[in-house]
Amino acid sequence: MDSLIHTILAFSYIGIFLIVFAETGLLLGFFLPGDSLLITAGLLAASGELNLWGVMAAVVAGGILGCVSGYFIGQRFGPAVFRNQNSRFFKPEYVAQSEQFFAQYGWQSIVLARFVPIVRTLVPTLAGVSRMPLGIFTAYNVLGAVLWGVSLPALAYYFGKLIPNLDKYVLLIVAVVLVVSVIPVVVKVMQARRQA
Repeated sequence: MDSLIHTILAFSYIGIFLIVFAETGLLLGFFLPGDSLLITAGLLAASGELNLWGVMAAVVAGGILGCVSGYFIGQRFGPAVFRNQNSRFFKPEYVAQSEQFFAQYGWQSIVLARFVPIVRTLVPTLAGVSRMPLGIFTAYNVLGAVLWGVSLPALAYYFGKLIPNLDKYVLLIVAVVLVVSVIPVVVKVMQARRQA
């Protein structure tokens, strides 16, 4: 965790922006820190090492622009990637399934994906592949980026001010956030399996 703190302090708001951009817009960015980055940056703002407004602006801007990039990557390259019937991972029926998923859950999937690791990396690209209308995608992309990019750093900042030395428990806090964010996905998957 110390390396994440040193990285955030070394690259400041530009680093936060770039990490969020890559994590939300580039498929290879799924391994980058998302929630842990936001929580750590919020705690660093609480200790006075960063400005909370700067952190939130960097996260929201990186999240919006990253998702738009992911959307256009999916729109441009997705049809060719998903064309091969014999592909193991990129089957054409996955595009039909994602179109059906977005038709059923539309705005919820775009907004709530922000709070689920790995899913927030995949959803923008799948939205582009399935040709979700850009206006609808952009509106909910902005809403999701603002909710995620403001709430997590602000909560970390608030609790960082309230509880002394909270920064020593960042890993535990991130683990709790991850578990809480994955619970709704697990519940939805279980409901879908029961209905099938």
